[in-house]
Amino acid sequence: MHDPIPTTSFPDGRKVPVLGQGTWRMGENHVRAAAEISSLKAGIDLGMTLIDTAEMYGDGGAERIVGEAIKGRRDEVFLVSKVLPSNASRSGTIAACERSLKYLGTDRIDLYLLHWRGGYPLADTVAAFEALKKGGKIVAWGVSNFDLDDMEELEGVPDGQNVAANQVLYNLARRGIEYDLLPWCRDRGVPVMAYSPLDESRLLHNADLIHIAKAHQATPAQVALAFLKSRPGVISIPKTGSAERARENRDAMDIHFTAEELAELDELFPPPRRKMRLEVI
Repeated sequence: MHDPIPTTSFPDGRKVPVLGQGTWRMGENHVRAAAEISSLKAGIDLGMTLIDTAEMYGDGGAERIVGEAIKGRRDEVFLVSKVLPSNASRSGTIAACERSLKYLGTDRIDLYLLHWRGGYPLADTVAAFEALKKGGKIVAWGVSNFDLDDMEELEGVPDGQNVAANQVLYNLARRGIEYDLLPWCRDRGVPVMAYSPLDESRLLHNADLIHIAKAHQATPAQVALAFLKSRPGVISIPKTGSAERARENRDAMDIHFTAEELAELDELFPPPRRKMRLEVI
């Protein structure tokens, strides 16, 4: 029997599993499409019902893959998508959302993010997000790749305090956000979504992590995901096109670290002692 996947809450009270599914680089090759759809379906079956995608991924291809995977079970999933900065004007954001809804085959997106900061004023993008909320096209909005100064600036924009999430690069090897950004978000009840939780697979080959994984009869990937599970207010979104790997990711939720084991991870992958510039991929 599996342990239940822990949940975290958005500011509006909605709860989601702290382990979701990413889709970066999905929808780029029709040969892999069937396996990608099957992987997402398997993940939903296993309780990883938060699915993260973006208009940028495969130029809409990933959103189409997600749309196929959730056919007939839209109400089971929590959909996250993103607008490109180049589209993030008032009218451009609304048009981008409409395209994403079409590709996803749904009437609403649960969480709609600005993918990263661009040339349009934050006030314009936020105004578009709020209009989409009022129109029922999205339920909540957030941002991605925003550092602390960006979040503070956003907070000063009209309706900017309605930000519901910040998606950033975060994993055992890249812990810079723990110094200031993560505590800031926690203080405001804003979940952090950790993309690239396996550091683009580099953590899978880390000798220290392999050693710890063997002690838990687990894989390095599972240890890396279990570490993020131990961080309050963090949602990890690993991507896989394999149903077998999706099951492996789910099994990571059964790993529980002792205080001593977490201290060992801190020794091997030290938390930051000073402000670090937000890393991005």
